[in-house]
Amino acid sequence: MKNILILTYWSYKDALVQSYTLPYVKIINNQVSVDKVFLVTIEQPFHRMSDEEWNEECIKLRNENIELIRFKYDHFGFKMLFRMIGFIPQLTKLIRKENIHTIHSWCMTAGALGYILSVLTKKRLVIDSYEPHAEAMVENGTWNKSGFKFKLLFWLEKKQSKRAEAVIALTKEMRSYAKDKYNVTFNNFYVKPAMVNLNKFNVTEDSYMLNRKQYNVEDKVVCIYAGKLGGIYLEEEVFDFIKSAHQHWGEKLKVFLLTNKDKKEVDFFLKSKNIPMDCVDTKFVPYDEIHTYFSLSDFAINPVKPVPSKRYCTSIKDGEYWAAGLPVVIPQNISDDSAIIAENNVGYVLKNLNEDEYKNACLKIDELLKGDRVLLRDKIKSIAIKYRSFELAENIYKAVYS
Repeated sequence: MKNILILTYWSYKDALVQSYTLPYVKIINNQVSVDKVFLVTIEQPFHRMSDEEWNEECIKLRNENIELIRFKYDHFGFKMLFRMIGFIPQLTKLIRKENIHTIHSWCMTAGALGYILSVLTKKRLVIDSYEPHAEAMVENGTWNKSGFKFKLLFWLEKKQSKRAEAVIALTKEMRSYAKDKYNVTFNNFYVKPAMVNLNKFNVTEDSYMLNRKQYNVEDKVVCIYAGKLGGIYLEEEVFDFIKSAHQHWGEKLKVFLLTNKDKKEVDFFLKSKNIPMDCVDTKFVPYDEIHTYFSLSDFAINPVKPVPSKRYCTSIKDGEYWAAGLPVVIPQNISDDSAIIAENNVGYVLKNLNEDEYKNACLKIDELLKGDRVLLRDKIKSIAIKYRSFELAENIYKAVYS
């Protein structure tokens, strides 16, 4: 009997588990010769599940040989270290009792826990979605480079990189980053951008027209953004772009901001930028319902902060937008995505975050939308198939666990 322990640093209901982890867990479970996969989640208050909800999910996944485990969340730092003191012994016991063969960590924060468990149990360590986190937190202004959190996680990033038997990065450039920053070279290095369920986000002309009629946006140019504001994402700049878009399209513009940002904060930005309130519809939408809004949209924005570390990351949003056939406006040097958008002429890459570039983006989107919509949608979908199909992930996991 050989089992796998998968570690995340996210809540089970978080989209990062639902769309970014669970599909891969099921691929691993189906493609690799193991008896059971144990999936660890760290639950935040915002995504708190009742015991009844949790038990229902546990039963459902148990039928697929996936066992759910959850611990309480705290931001990475002193509090979380104290929590780890409590649940590291539990996981160590589980690893030994259940004959865990591999500790498979998702991203570098969970990888820190994976490193500790691997050292304690001498089990194989695999790091998935291998990307910088400590430096990213400094770049986006959340941490200070001289602070304890940065120093601790950066040290643990080095340690887990050196210990890992295999890493699955989001871009091939991460190999160079690891060599420069961690002084590590890899024998088993794989590249897997954030894949998406292409069928879930597939849009037909019929569904496009039907949903636009249902949401009363038949005569609108609809812009969509599904994600957070602030942190690793731009915030005020998003509203600067919306202002430019409203100046370009006027009353024809409709923006759906699918975010958990407090509506009062959004309204503050709208007022300060003189954007009409009815231009923007702000709401938090469960992940399972997001595809409906994608299906009625004309284009999307992905406001990732263009900091250096984002060259090594992949945004799942772009894959979902592409699967829905949407042109994307994005800052430059975001993963490989910015280059893909520019080279294929399926959106606009912002050279700077200023009014002139926002206007240029609107002109470009307008040009694309005035062409054959069906041809444009099919062209963008083909990009999703080429770069974000789950079949690519299947081959990588077969190699990692061969």
